[in-house]
Amino acid sequence: MAGAVEHAPVLLQEAVDALAVREDGVYVDATFGRGGHSSGILARLGENGRVVALDRDPAAVAAAQGVGDGRLKVVHAPFSRLGNALRGQGVEQVDGVLFDLGVSSPQLDDPRRGFSFRGEGPLDMRMDPGSGETAAQWLATASEKEIVGVIRDYGEERFAHAIAKKIVAARCGPDQPPLASTGQFAAFVAQVVRTREPGQHPATRTFQAVRIFINRELEELEAALPQCVGLLSPGGRLVVISFHSLEDRIVKRFMRAQAQPWADMPARLPLRARDLPAPRLRLLGRARRPSAAEVAANPRARSAVMRVAERI
Repeated sequence: MAGAVEHAPVLLQEAVDALAVREDGVYVDATFGRGGHSSGILARLGENGRVVALDRDPAAVAAAQGVGDGRLKVVHAPFSRLGNALRGQGVEQVDGVLFDLGVSSPQLDDPRRGFSFRGEGPLDMRMDPGSGETAAQWLATASEKEIVGVIRDYGEERFAHAIAKKIVAARCGPDQPPLASTGQFAAFVAQVVRTREPGQHPATRTFQAVRIFINRELEELEAALPQCVGLLSPGGRLVVISFHSLEDRIVKRFMRAQAQPWADMPARLPLRARDLPAPRLRLLGRARRPSAAEVAANPRARSAVMRVAERI
């Protein structure tokens, strides 16, 4: 897959090892990005193996279509539509599913996408630029209460009320231009957030929160995980790399619940242990984090957490 990788995929070898790739297996890369993890899977597949890659970013889909490997099929879709995407490819069951959550380096580094305050660009933040409203459009119409909730809940920002109040007040000011660019929004937040951890920009948490909300990232994850259980063949692996505590909490709770015998029961009933249905997943090892060497080489890896489970 020469030329497909434009950034350093996090926990690359660890994730591919965790999938326990079989030469003739069928695997899903639910977040293709620029193909780093897909490349690692393909390297271990034989000629009859197959990778189905999903991404909702048209730029990522274009990168996948340029790979030129017949064993790789790409679908332009969010991973919440995982089941439908696979059925569209004639796939009913798979041997592994990999999620590399969050925003990719190419998305962050392209000012035109509006994900980062480090470069001036339109305040967009959509992973699929052809779908949904932009961050600027939402900020121009959302109520103060809505803005507070997003920044507080998704960004864990203690200045959420002050930021939201300033945004709403500015919309009423005759001399205040609308928040249309990343630089403008970052400077606006910095006027409120006066203190921050060393090395962290004042707008970091706010940008993260708005991005998560605009792309419905947590809802997407909650919709996708249950589909994986039904799609995995016995012995198939579910591997999830997350970069945010809210994401990791969802993954952790889901895997633990599915590893219990009452996972599919509406409530715990007074049954004997032998009468309980078998768990659907088996947890494999503890949460894995990048090595110090990987974090030194790729600082964006520092918050990554990988969890692995196997279909029973």
